[in-house]
Parts: sequence; C-alpha cells; structure tokens
Amino acid sequence: MKLKFLSISVLTAFISGGVLAEKESNSTRSSQKKENPVAAAEPEKKIKSPVDIPNLLVFWDFQEESGKNKKAKGKFRYELEEMNGPIKRSNDGIFGPFSADFEWGQWMRLKRERAAGLNIHGDNKQITMVAWVKRESDRPWQYIAGIWNEGDWKFMGKAKGEGDRAPSRQYAMFTSGLSQNDYKTYKRSPAKHQVMGYLSPYGGATPEHPFAFDYATGKTFLEKDQWYMIAYTYDAEWIKVYVNGKLDVNENFNPFYYKGPIFDGGSNGADFTVAQRDHPKWPTYPNGVPEYEEGFDGKLGGLAVYDRALTANELEALYNATMNKKK
Repeated sequence: MKLKFLSISVLTAFISGGVLAEKESNSTRSSQKKENPVAAAEPEKKIKSPVDIPNLLVFWDFQEESGKNKKAKGKFRYELEEMNGPIKRSNDGIFGPFSADFEWGQWMRLKRERAAGLNIHGDNKQITMVAWVKRESDRPWQYIAGIWNEGDWKFMGKAKGEGDRAPSRQYAMFTSGLSQNDYKTYKRSPAKHQVMGYLSPYGGATPEHPFAFDYATGKTFLEKDQWYMIAYTYDAEWIKVYVNGKLDVNENFNPFYYKGPIFDGGSNGADFTVAQRDHPKWPTYPNGVPEYEEGFDGKLGGLAVYDRALTANELEALYNATMNKKK
C-alpha cells in the first residue's frame, strides 16, 4: 500500500508540475509576443505561380503590348491604364518573355471607383503585396504600388484632413526610402535602397510626426540592375517585409509591430497606382509629369495583391517557383 501511495503521489506531483510548467510557458509566450513575431509556417501545397495561392485578389504579369491596358488574373480582372506612356515592353520577363519597363515619370493607374476589390480597410484586415522588380536608378523613395495619396503640403504633419487634396493613405510598398522607423521608439534612422511596407490608420501623418511612420523596412540593399522578388504582409498585428522569399529581419525595423485599422478613404480616397503615387509636389495629378525626383524607374515583372497575410513557406515557395531561372 505504501508503494502504491508513493506512486500516486509522484504521479500527482508530475501532473501538477506539468500543468504549472505549461501555464508558465503559455504566460511567457504571451508576454514575449511582441518580441517573437516569426511563427513557424505549415507546409503548403505545390506553388507554381501567384494564382496557386488562396486569397489572390489581382495578379498582373505585364505581358501585354506597350500602350495596352494590363489585365489582371485572380478574383478581380482589373485593368491598369498606362500614364505618361507608352510604357516600353522589355524582353526580360518573369512570367513570360516580357516585363514592363518604366522610365521615371511613367506609371499605371486603376481609378478608385473601378477598384473596390482592392479597397482594403478597417479593423483586423490582412494584406500581402508581392512584386518582381529590377531597379535601374538611384532615385529615392521608389514607389512600387498601393493606395497612397499624401495630399497637399498644407496637410503635412496632420493626421487627418478634409477638402480638396486631403491625404488618403491606406497601404503601399516602396523601395529606396531614405529613412527607416524603429517601432519601439518611433525614431527614424538612415536607410538606402531597402524594401518598405506601409500602412496608415489615419490617412494623414502619424500624430506628432510630419509623415506616416507606420512601416516596416527590410535590411537587404537592393542592387541596381538585378531582379528581386519583394513582398510585405500584414496579419493585423505585424508588418513584415520579405526579400527573395525570406523574412528580411532588421532589428526593430522589420518585423514592425502595428496593431490597428487600415484607413478608409471613402469615396474621396486614392486611386490604386503603380510606380508613382499622388504627392504634394504633384498638384496637377493625374495630369502632367511629377515635379519631384521620387518614383520607380526600372522593370516590373509581376505584381500580386492578396487579402491575407501569406505564410513564410508560401512566399519561399513562390520565390523558388518564379525566380530560380533568374539566379
């Protein structure tokens, strides 16, 4: 009887200890949530192109002739209109023989009223944007794509604005920005030719700052005249930048903790644009040529948008399927 009683006691202590350890482990993981946002991804099905991944909204492969609208695959068959074109078609493609070859000042637009499916906004929304790019200049703040209107100068430093040319930032991806932002201190430091994924809860500037400061910045320097697959995801808590299928970890700059809504621009919100965004120094938007040096200059081989944060495994598989031939 004594032996049996001892065994039960030991077993009880073991179980109790295990439950306590599990509680402590769960508590520790919860307390460290902001410090360890990189979760292990589940294995994914075979991926050959962006259309093989669930929650695809649009995917442009830029195989159309110069001067023609670019037609999307995916849930929405939206057409991008060339602006300041014609935009050349280069014999240097990712999803076929061709890519779109932007000269600085050229861009593409999808008017807001025709882009309801890309109007991602509100609480607990997710997003992924993936682009296959080759930069060909050293210009700063090379905008890739998104719904991003920075408004008139009179709104600089203001979180919101009303009336003509009020800011309407929602989401966007850039490369080559001059500053990266630390999510813990909200202090910026120099950056150069890195990838940046932006979100805005305000439409205007981040309060107490001159511009929008909610963005992740990867660490990789994008070399000129070299193809990259760049991406950023938002899972309603962390903004993450990926380069060539890998999370591009960069201290407190990437991943970037941001738990909040995505701004709703409403009927007066921004268009979805590629290679240029509406900007304070472009008062004649969408007409004429921008009056600043910023904007994309190079080749765009593909562009995809999802309404879900893709996993690390999915992005790695997409890179392996689409970029191996470019290595």
